[in-house]
Amino acid sequence: MGEEPEEARAAVEAVFREERGLLLASLVRRFGDLDLAEEVTSEAIEAALRHWPVEGVPARPGAWLLTTARRKAVDRLRRDQAYAARLAVLQADAERDEAAPVTEPAGVGELPDDRLQLFFTCAHPALAAEDRTALTLRCLAGLTTPEVARAFLVPTATMAQRIVRAKKKIREARIPFRVPGPDELPERLPGVLQVVYSVFTEGYAASSGPRLQRLDLAEEAVRLARILHRLLPGERESAGLLALLLLVHARRGARTGPEGEPVLLEDQDRGLWDRAMIEEGRALVVRALTGGPAGPYGVQAAVAALHDEAADVESTDWAQIVALYDVLLTLTPSPVVAVNRAVAVAMRDGPGAGLALLDALGGEPRLRAYGPYAVARGDLLSRLGRAGEAAAAYREALELAGTEPERAALRRKLGEGWEEG
Repeated sequence: MGEEPEEARAAVEAVFREERGLLLASLVRRFGDLDLAEEVTSEAIEAALRHWPVEGVPARPGAWLLTTARRKAVDRLRRDQAYAARLAVLQADAERDEAAPVTEPAGVGELPDDRLQLFFTCAHPALAAEDRTALTLRCLAGLTTPEVARAFLVPTATMAQRIVRAKKKIREARIPFRVPGPDELPERLPGVLQVVYSVFTEGYAASSGPRLQRLDLAEEAVRLARILHRLLPGERESAGLLALLLLVHARRGARTGPEGEPVLLEDQDRGLWDRAMIEEGRALVVRALTGGPAGPYGVQAAVAALHDEAADVESTDWAQIVALYDVLLTLTPSPVVAVNRAVAVAMRDGPGAGLALLDALGGEPRLRAYGPYAVARGDLLSRLGRAGEAAAAYREALELAGTEPERAALRRKLGEGWEEG
């Protein structure tokens, strides 16, 4: 006896969310075309919505969807011989590029995991950075084009053009759907990790809009990082990225107040932090830092772990955090890292020491539009009793703030007596 329509729809949606990226990657691997793979994936989902309420959800729903989608793709190619010929050329190119020929899954009950190829294709350096992120969200996170557009606050038509542009580039440049060889992996992996980290960054601290956090995006990034770590268990930086995301995302419940206002780390209720997520992240930090030189994500994860392990701000090991930022500056020299290090020095040595470091960065062009730099200066100036200068820094930060909660918090700071200083 079949399931109720709503139950069946819920089952389809659950399978779709868990296995869409896996299914899409398998179809791209087989047919070499993203558009075709997306079309037949959608058709397979539609078929499931028709059949499962009547016949029941199959024991292996992912394999059912794969078989259905592949049949639809074959039917499409039989009807369109010109399209099939173009794909055959692409497939021949791909097979020549690979050390081993394309192989079929061992049986219909097995759903091969080809997502790693799709990760590297979506994050190929030949694509523009914004296109890489958009394509990853569309193909691997399973967001619709309107959802990706909302994530980056652009019109749906604009995002659709980006995605079409990226697919066209892949097709015309004949970018292969494959995992880079051992000689290429060190060069290509950072780009893949950066795409996932960029998704998380937008979720952790939205660039604009009514909310400080975009938990949906942050959670998608964590999910993608988990997939990458499963697919690349020997890569310490994939462990480092997942550790970093878990250790930071663990604080999500304490980062905003009842009205959505930002809550500083020193004021957060640490009882609201997700301890299971913290423990998982700490174990991954050990893996990321063991067996060779540390990578930037592993070092950042170690910083996050020190914050999460401390009972409060005062007992945080600020000396160790400063030392880790010193390492990070050698790995990825960046004014943003230097700002974070200056704040940590202020916690270790006092606000004057931190302010001197921040002021030394004042000529850095990349910090002119970086709101946290102005906020950090304002906070240290206020701690030193230099109210007028603090107000000026907060006003500068207010002009740069992207979200309404950030603006409201800065307006409150400016209303706490700094205007007259």
